[in-house]
Parts: sequence; structure tokens; C-alpha cells
Amino acid sequence: MAVSADAPAAETSDGRGNQLKRAISGKLLYLFILGDVLGAGIYALIGKIAGQTGGMLWLPLAVALLLALLTAASYAELVTKYPKAGGAAVFAHRAYRSDLVSFVVGFCMLAAGLVSVAGLALAFAGDYLHAFLDVPAVPAALVFLAAVAALNLRGISESLGANVVMTVVELSGLLFIIALGALVLGRGDGDLGRVVELPAGTSALPAVLGAALLAFYSFVGFETSANVAEETVNPARNYPRALFGGLLTAGVVYVLVGLTVSAAVPAQQLAESSGPLLEVVRVADIGLPAWVFSLVALVAVANGALLTSIMTSRLTYGMASDGLLPRALGRVLPRRRSPWAAILVTTLASMALALTGDLETLANTVVLLLLVVFVSTNTAVLVLRRDKVDHQHFRTPVVLPILALASCVVLLSQQDGAVWLRALLLIAVGVVLYVVTAAVRRRTARRGDADRR
Repeated sequence: MAVSADAPAAETSDGRGNQLKRAISGKLLYLFILGDVLGAGIYALIGKIAGQTGGMLWLPLAVALLLALLTAASYAELVTKYPKAGGAAVFAHRAYRSDLVSFVVGFCMLAAGLVSVAGLALAFAGDYLHAFLDVPAVPAALVFLAAVAALNLRGISESLGANVVMTVVELSGLLFIIALGALVLGRGDGDLGRVVELPAGTSALPAVLGAALLAFYSFVGFETSANVAEETVNPARNYPRALFGGLLTAGVVYVLVGLTVSAAVPAQQLAESSGPLLEVVRVADIGLPAWVFSLVALVAVANGALLTSIMTSRLTYGMASDGLLPRALGRVLPRRRSPWAAILVTTLASMALALTGDLETLANTVVLLLLVVFVSTNTAVLVLRRDKVDHQHFRTPVVLPILALASCVVLLSQQDGAVWLRALLLIAVGVVLYVVTAAVRRRTARRGDADRR
């Protein structure tokens, strides 16, 4: 793999007069990606992974990292080749030359973001919050979403500044868990042999593959960075470094967490806990109050929601700029240059989705929708090899997108029918929205022609 630099710019234009400020440095982008990947998934799902693979829970995490890196290579090439807000929808339009296909891909990405933010809001308002405040979950989730929108409206620099603080907190929490696990092993209370044990009667390949689907949810989030490429300084140089650096950092931390947690705590105890990382704190027994980890989990969930909210608003802005959504959604604040209309509409949509399902259902729907997007992106990088641009960019070996496509198909085959139905209903809503928007656009064009006559 290779990358060479592109000339940096102070700001960029979408070609229609709207401009987004280039305010994201390479370090901020790295923290953006790391913070988005190090979200609520590892805090909530590691117990469920242990239920499927026992003490070998670290292996699905390693497999999921490998699968994520395959698709990330396609994103690195396409983002540096076409550094514009819109991400996967832009790639699909260039590759397939179809407004409908571009819209469906973009809408899957948008829907996944909206569903993810809704699920994270429910997670924030659940048991972790109840450790501090005894408030109804749904109203608390709605208030949380409003607070995220307010921070997003302040601008990308302020949002990413908050991300730096929250990423440090959630990463520190995971490193602390690793240290506690090592402490338990060091004093002879753990069992290192558990890291290669599967549940009785379980076959390794089906168990690891099924658990890798759950683990994959802990890595999704890296794709959201494609939608802030237009606001990144020198994306050809900074984006690949930040993308692979963020994923690898998260992956190493996840695998170390998996190894130390499984060695320190029996898999059955992890599987039966709704706060599996808290079990390590209890086993270590160093006098740390349980509420401390509830606070860390709240920070992790809030950070994931903020970064995903940034993605959905920038994607909505990009699709509106391309005429795939109403033009009004492309409006930005005059001074702060943040896409205020897109932020407000996507926040309202997430609020509505938070009323429609539980966290597990929403999380599974997110993964399926993103896998559809990844299939499109990995295909697009192959199709667009023939398209030349006037600047240097990252280029991935052709075998990687092919392997990435195969991995996406395998993961899609692991989803159940109910999740497929929910995702297809969301896509159908998107198609209807596309037809209505296109009809309005044609009607407006005809009126304009009639006025000119």
C-alpha cells in the first residue's frame, strides 16, 4: 500500500456556494476514528461474545478486526481519491452512474447512523445512567439526543474537542480493565488456560464466526470518517494514517481486553452479566466503587453518539448538495459553517427511532445496513480503478477489496430473518423518499422552464 500527499487547503466548496471549513488535523481525525470505534460495543457485547465462544472471546475480536481492515483499505483509496462529504453515496454514484443506487447506498449509511444514534441514546438512558439518576429511560434518551445536537451545532471543532476528552476517558477505562486482569493473574487468582477453552459441545468455526458478527459491531464506526473528508486537512496524507492507526489501536486494545477478561473471570460469569467489564472490577477487589465504571461507560456511549451524529448530519448535507435529498437540508450556519438543517432533521429522526425498538434489535439492524454499504464500497473501488484523478492518492492492492466482499457476504449470511425484514423496511422508506424527491425536483425544473419561456 502507498500514499502520497495532496496539497492542503484552508476550506473546500461543494460547488454550489456552501463551504465547510477544513478544521480536522491528522491527530484529530485519528482520535475521531478511535473514539467512534471505541464505543459502547465492547462495554456491552463482550459478555454475549463469551456466551458463544467461552474463554476464546478474544479470537472473534481479532477476526472482526481483520474483516474491518479489509473494508477500511477500500475506504482509504476512495476517500483520498474523492475527498468530499457524502462518503459511500459519492463512491456509488461515481461507480454505478445511477442516482437511485447512489441514494440507496447513501440512505443505508444514513439509516444505519440514525438507528445507531437511537440505540446509543437508549443505552445511555439505561442501567448505567440509573446508577446516578432514577429517571424514565425514554425521556432521558430524548434529552440526551437534544444535548448531542446542540454540541454538533456548535461546530466540528467544538465537537471533536469534546471527542478528544471522551476518547481519553473510554480508552483509559479499557486499559484499566487490562491492568486489573493482569493483577488478578499476577496474584494467582485467574486461569490463563481459559483463553483457549470453548463452551462444552461447541464447534470452533461456527462459534467464532457467529461471535465475529457481534464483535464486528464493536469495530463499525470507522466508515463515518469518510463523511468528514471535506473538512480534513490534507486528506491524502492524513486519512489513511488516521484510519488504519485508529482501527489497529482499537483492535489491539480489544484483543488485550478479551485475553485478560477471559483469564480473570469465568466465561459463564461474563455471559450472565449485563455489565461484563464490571465483573473484572469485582474479581480484582481493589476497593473501586462500581459506579466509577458506570461513568466510564456513559462517556463511551455519549462519545459514540456524538461522532455518529456528526456523520449522519454531514452525510445528509452531502446528499442534499447532490440533489438526492431536499436542497434545504444543505443549509449551513453563516459563521460556524455547520450544517444546521441536516443536524436538526437527523436528530428528530433518531428521536423517533428510539421509540421503536430495543438496543439489541437496533444494533443488529445497524450491522446489516452497514454491510450493504460495505458491499457497494468494496465493489466501487474495483470499478473506479479506471477513473483517473488529477492528484495522488492512496491505492490498495486489488486482492483486498475482493477479500472484503467475500467477508461481507459471509457476515450477511449470519443475520436472522427479523433483522433482514426491519432493514428492508427502512430501505423501502428510503426508496419512497427518493421517488418523491425526484418528482418534486422534476416539477420544479418544469416550472423553471415555463417561467423562462
